[in-house]
Amino acid sequence: MNFFSFIVQDQKNNAGNTKGRIVTFFFRIGNYCAGKKGLKWLFLPYLVFYKFFFEWIIGMEIPYSTSIGKGLKIYHLQAIVINGSTVIGENFILRQSTTIGNKEKGGNSPVIGNNVDVGANVCIIGDLTIGDRVNIGAGSVVVKNVPAGCTVVGNPARIIKQV
Repeated sequence: MNFFSFIVQDQKNNAGNTKGRIVTFFFRIGNYCAGKKGLKWLFLPYLVFYKFFFEWIIGMEIPYSTSIGKGLKIYHLQAIVINGSTVIGENFILRQSTTIGNKEKGGNSPVIGNNVDVGANVCIIGDLTIGDRVNIGAGSVVVKNVPAGCTVVGNPARIIKQV
């Protein structure tokens, strides 16, 4: 995929969501550069700007090196924290005050499938897998694998609906 196609791959999913369009655009520029050694050095000032602006000013931590498939949609940018080793599929919907990461320093992070919708104030923690087409209700704490086609809610998250 060429540079321009790569950096605008999330714009359609964020139609009508200016904040989402801006943050995914800036994330994708860094994400593209992080995957290419020569560009990483050339764009080092940009990568420093991205880290400073989004982490320190906006209060959102999505490392530019994080593997996220096309169609990322972000509502409400505040208090989002994603571990850089997390792997996320396509058409991922993310809301405010969400943490996705490992249980302990150096531990494995979640692997999240395609078409996953994450509510506000959700924690997804540990070496776990979330299948495709999963809805995670607001305020849920996910600490175990979630099969495809489910809706989970609660602390700890439990399946309330499975297709």
